[in-house]
Formats: sequence, C-alpha cells, structure tokens
Amino acid sequence: MRAVVQDRYGPPEVLRVAELEPPVAGGNQVLVRVRAAGVDQGTWHLMAGQPRIVRLGFGLRRPKVPVSGRDVAGVVEAVGAGVTSLRVGDEVFGTCETGSFAEYAVGRVSRLTRKPANLTFEQAAAVPISAGTALQGLRGIQPGERVLVLGAAGGVGSYAVQLAKAFGAHVTGVCSTPKLDLVRELGADEALDYTRDELPTAAYDFILDTGGNRSLRSLRRALKPKGRVVIIGSETSGPLGGMSRILRAALISPFIGQQLRGLISSERAEDYAELRDLIEAGQVTPAIDRTYPLEEAAAAIHHLRDGHPRGKLVITI
Repeated sequence: MRAVVQDRYGPPEVLRVAELEPPVAGGNQVLVRVRAAGVDQGTWHLMAGQPRIVRLGFGLRRPKVPVSGRDVAGVVEAVGAGVTSLRVGDEVFGTCETGSFAEYAVGRVSRLTRKPANLTFEQAAAVPISAGTALQGLRGIQPGERVLVLGAAGGVGSYAVQLAKAFGAHVTGVCSTPKLDLVRELGADEALDYTRDELPTAAYDFILDTGGNRSLRSLRRALKPKGRVVIIGSETSGPLGGMSRILRAALISPFIGQQLRGLISSERAEDYAELRDLIEAGQVTPAIDRTYPLEEAAAAIHHLRDGHPRGKLVITI
C-alpha cells in the first residue's frame, strides 16, 4: 500500500510516500480502507516531535508509528475476532493507530463509529479529533450563557462555535480579519477581529481558548467573576509548549473564583457517535478549507502551520 512515512522528526520535508505492507487487524480492531484523512495540529506535533515532551510517549529519537495521520474515514475491510459492533463494508470515521495517511489503517472499535450519512468521506475525515476536542471542551455549557471562542475559524474553533450554538449559548468568535465572514457563517452571534478588537471586560461565562497564546490575565479579565476557561493546547515555544500555560492555570484556579483548566482530549467512539447525531440533524457541518492528494501531505502541513486555513484540511486517498 502507499503511505506517507517519516524516519525522523523534523519539518514537513521529512515526509515521503513509500510502499508498505498493509497492517493487520486483530482482537478489537478493524482494518479500514482509507478514503480520506484529516490534518490537525497534533499531526504536526507528532511529525516534528515538538514540544519535546511528546517524544516521551511517541518515540524519543524517531516516531514509533512511522505513518502520519490520526483522523480517518473509510470502509471496513476486515474485522478482528473480538469485533461485533462493526462489519465488513461499513462506512466509518474516527481515529486509527497505524497512521491514516495511507491506503489502509487499523483502528480500535472504541475509536471508530458509523460515518454520518449526510457527509462525504472527505467531510467525515475532518471531524473526529477537532470536533471531539471541541465537544469535550464545551461540556457543561448551559443555554443562554455567553461563550467566547478564541481561534474560531480554526479546526477546533470552527466546531466549537457550532456546538456552543447547538447547546443554546450566545457565541462570540475571535479570528483574523479575512475569516470574520466564515465565523459568522458558522453561526456566531458576534465575530471579533483579534488584530483590532479588544475583548470586553467581565463579559463571558465561558471561554474556550483553542491553541492561542493570550495570557491568563487577559483571559481572566474577559471572564465573569464565576466564569470558566478551558485551554486547549497552545502554539507557544519551549520544552513544554502549551502545557506551561495549562500548568499555570491549574496552579492559580484553586485560589480564585474563576475556574481555569486545560484539556487533554480523548479519542472516543461515543463522542463521535454524539457528533454524528448532531451532524445528521444539521446542527454541525465541517468547514473544509482545502483537500490534498496523498502525495502532497507535506504541502498540507505547511498550509496548516502558516496560520491561514479557514477550517479543516483533508488528505484524500
């Protein structure tokens, strides 16, 4: 099979297309004939080995899994002996263990579920990690609350705007000037330009910071006295990357009236099933900026990192 592989950590140029033997599903796994694969910031972090703390879990000197990609959408080709919830021929989406930038991938049934009937494979591949992260970050949102989404036009943010609206919140999205129209199209009640608009003081019940770099002081100033902040990653530098801000939030939170916490998202089929129901009900729709063929995976990563995608990027196989 064709697959995008890397032998070392580094820039997108470390990626290359190679011929590999297809993986084999066993136990509670299924083999998926990949039709499309999503590209998210986690793809870059695992490719680059940055921040360096990620190498503790994914390979100190080189990636343990040489094939890139996690998000997947495709058709079940084979099932392990312990699988009863999925069958050969089922159209599925979720995440995989062997790398999704390939013609075949293996995933656990605990991280795969039936694809939304009203989505193409390309659209479905854009959902799992980003939308699942947004869903987990917004747990507990109440109707009528004022929610601020930072990075509202990005992968996680574009879903967070839609999900918060589906939960009945009044949503303000923050993004760059060229993306204001997209954020409004996603359903935001207000769209703020981070290059010129100041955040109002004590205005929000809940802030979802999707990979930004605003100071905790700035976030707290925009938050109501009993409000909550959830920080999802960050693209700050240093050996801990965004974890440093999350750790500071955890240290401060017990001593103030506001709740500050970070989120390390999980990959769960039950969340993807909940998202499928919202998608099929028309409450959430993937915002896709661009698709790339497998051979142009490096170009997709470059585009992801240049800060300009309007929504999600997808690799087609």
